[in-house]
Amino acid sequence: MILVLRALGVGDLATGVPALRALRAAFPSTELALAAPTWLTPLIDLIGGVDRVVPCAGLDAPLPPLPGVALAVNLHGRGPQSHQALLAVRPGKLWAFAHPDFPGGPDWPDDVHEVTRWARLLRFHGVPVDETDLDLRPPPVEVPHGVTIVHPGAKSPSRRWPADRYAEVARALAADGHRVMVTGSAAERDLALEIAGRAGLGPQSVPETGLAELAGLIAHARLLVSGDTGVAHLATAFGTPSVTLFGPMPPSRWGPPPDRPRHRAIWHGVRVERGDSPDPGVHPALLKVTVAEVLRETHPIVHV
Repeated sequence: MILVLRALGVGDLATGVPALRALRAAFPSTELALAAPTWLTPLIDLIGGVDRVVPCAGLDAPLPPLPGVALAVNLHGRGPQSHQALLAVRPGKLWAFAHPDFPGGPDWPDDVHEVTRWARLLRFHGVPVDETDLDLRPPPVEVPHGVTIVHPGAKSPSRRWPADRYAEVARALAADGHRVMVTGSAAERDLALEIAGRAGLGPQSVPETGLAELAGLIAHARLLVSGDTGVAHLATAFGTPSVTLFGPMPPSRWGPPPDRPRHRAIWHGVRVERGDSPDPGVHPALLKVTVAEVLRETHPIVHV
């Protein structure tokens, strides 16, 4: 068995797809298990080649006993905690970035795209990786097609563009003939309803979705407008036109491939101090993004 650790979120899973597929191609006859949160299973199933999901919601609890792990691959972090979690299952080999407590791997690269980071780890061990192999097949769910999705949420407050600006974008797109839906997790539903209300949209524009349904909406959407969060990576994976608002992390680290014209990244990468921001929760670079420029970016890509 090959055991891969990537116990993170939607965007992390999406950026790990080329590395996972490279492992599958390099070891076609070996069981490939992925240690990840089970709620990601609907997306893991879309990757292809992952034989088993090992429940792992993070590094606070040990992995379950797994006899027969010939190779453990750390696609989670730089260590040492993630290294220790994999070593606890007593693998024959561990592929991981070098750490003072665990020498032997390549050095951790800081200023590279997340896809490239994990490709470098595998290439160090002789496994070729196609970094462009990001596409996912749409999930087998029944969802409306051709909607425009505004997704205001993000895990970190620093990556959440203000709600009033999202509402202005949603209102303008609806006036331009888009069928707008405002999406979010269960915890973000109040935010989505607030934005829909401000935009003059009814509560029916805020669907209740599980992960598979949300992915299906994005796969068949006309357009996605969001911050730098997991749904933006799904738009890239499904080839859905998208406008992604970046801050504090630049698109060079987490953005869509620059050669895909359907995906636009807005990034005001000036170095500013947190104290310069009128909203201490939102990164100042993100606050520099205006409604007008978001709308300018949406117009051409829906016709590409």
